Amino acid sequence: MSRIVVGIDASEHSVRALRWALNQARLQGAELELVQAFQAPDAGALPGFRPSVNDDEVRESLSQILEDALERASDGDTQGVEVRRTIAAGNPAAVLCDIAKDADLVVVGARGMGGFKGLVVGSVSQQVVGHAPCPVVVVSPESR
Repeated sequence: MSRIVVGIDASEHSVRALRWALNQARLQGAELELVQAFQAPDAGALPGFRPSVNDDEVRESLSQILEDALERASDGDTQGVEVRRTIAAGNPAAVLCDIAKDADLVVVGARGMGGFKGLVVGSVSQQVVGHAPCPVVVVSPESR
């Protein structure tokens, strides 16, 4: 295994997925690619709407989310693992599947809703499982 892609957002479930992926990357000697996707507002959808935040500000903010998630998942220790960071505009599931074209594994977190809803995989996780070009690991919440 040479490359693992993991989806990151600002949630605790993505930090759990990153922790799992980081450990797997260490075991396999694989490169780890952290992916944060964002959907830019469609300016044509709302006439007269002008986003007040530019792309650079969004990317800077998302870059900080990646760094925070990596710090929380690794306790500051990424030694022995090459970590790449990718921020891309687009549907999160589509971005993950596209970036995973040359990957050996994709890792995503699941929110876990409890009860019957807990049996249903989240929409991004479900789409990645159904469309990824490589195996997918869905890391479930700690409560399971």
